[in-house]
Formats: sequence, structure tokens, C-alpha cells
Amino acid sequence: MTRNVVISGGGTGIGLAAAQMFAADGDQVLLIGRRGDVLERAKVPGALTYAADLADPEAVRGVAGFVAREFGAVDVLIHSAGGNGLLEPPVGGDDPLDAVARHWTVNFRLNLLTAVLLTEALRDRLAEPGGRVLFLSSIAAYRGSGQVAYAAAKAGLHPYAHALARQLGPHGITVNVVAPGYVEDTAFFGDGMDEERRAQLIAETSDKRAGTPGDIASNLHWLASPGAAHITSQIIQVNGGAERGH
Repeated sequence: MTRNVVISGGGTGIGLAAAQMFAADGDQVLLIGRRGDVLERAKVPGALTYAADLADPEAVRGVAGFVAREFGAVDVLIHSAGGNGLLEPPVGGDDPLDAVARHWTVNFRLNLLTAVLLTEALRDRLAEPGGRVLFLSSIAAYRGSGQVAYAAAKAGLHPYAHALARQLGPHGITVNVVAPGYVEDTAFFGDGMDEERRAQLIAETSDKRAGTPGDIASNLHWLASPGAAHITSQIIQVNGGAERGH
């Protein structure tokens, strides 16, 4: 049975890998992102695209209207949009407190607000029963490592997902979070990271390799399957053992 799958941040990295996996199953996929040119270049057979800033309520209303017209019901909603602010314009001025406020606000908007707004706009369209809502968190949410503002914003997804799972569970809808560790072949690190840092991150894993977008996409695909129907309000870590279970 063909499902309607909505993926934010679907033009690159993990979101793109997930989109390709669902499309290969014959599902109808909608890719959402801020950069229309990136979405148009995404190689996902038959996918629809919609360019929008998901931190803007009015833009999200536009997404909701498009979904209503094109899909009706949403079977799977995946939140892969986010980042650490590398694509944002630099802060003007040299006041350090202004820079802190800007950095934290940007990370909150990119990683938490986008997911909440899109979910709230589409929650009445989630398939009942059988709907799936999936959030992308990070190993940083457990560690507070790297950019702390990013880690805090990702950690904010966890209580929201737990509350949403309780609200939507009686309707046969599951809500889960996937928290990746270090994943290569994404745009997250911009032009890349230095080899010493990369080697350190890989050394922390038990299987001594970096994650791939496909590793994460496979878990998202499984959580959206009938076999995962009794799994909800969980945070699934996919990090090669770099962070142990909690």
C-alpha cells in the first residue's frame, strides 16, 4: 500500500537518504526545505517538493495547505531539517552577548521550532491508525558536546516527542526519536572537519567507523513499518556504541 511521506530537510544528507528509501518502496514522498534549488536537484523518483522556512508560521501554513491538496492524509512525518547555523548570515557587530543570543536563537529555530510548527500544522492530517512521527535528535543531546546551543535544541525534542506520543497514542499514531552519532556525507560540517577530530569521533565507537545517512534512514524506515507499531515514545540511538543506552 502506497503511503504519503513528508520529510523536512529532505534535499540532503539523512533526509535525502530516507526519502530515497521510502520512494524505493513505492511511497509518495514530499521533500520540504528552505532551498528550492537543492530540493529540485534531489534524486528521489516521483517526489514532490515544497520550499519553505519551517520556522516561519505563515510558511508552515503554506506547507499544510499544499499537503492538504496533494496528499490529504500523512502516513509518515519525518523531521530531518536542522543544523548548527553554518548557513545563517553572520552576526553583525562585535558585542559578545548579542552573538550568544543570536547563536542560541538560531539553533532553537532550526532544530526545535521547525519540528514543532510542522508537527502542529499537520497533526490533524496524520493517518489514524498507523500514522508515524519521527524526529532527528543527536548524540549531542546526551553529552552537551560540540555546539552546546545545538545540543540543547535537539534535547528539547525529547520531552515534546514524549508528550506527543501520549496525546496521539490513543489514535494509533506512534512518535519516536532517532539520535545519530557522527554521520559522514552530510552538509552538517560544512566543508568538513579536520582529520584529528574525525579520527577521535570514530575511535569513540565500538565498530570503529563513521555513521552514514543510510544507517539512520534504515532506522527511520523500520520505525515507520508495521513491525514497529508497538514502539512509541522512544529515543533510538544510532551511533556505533559511542554513547551507551540510557
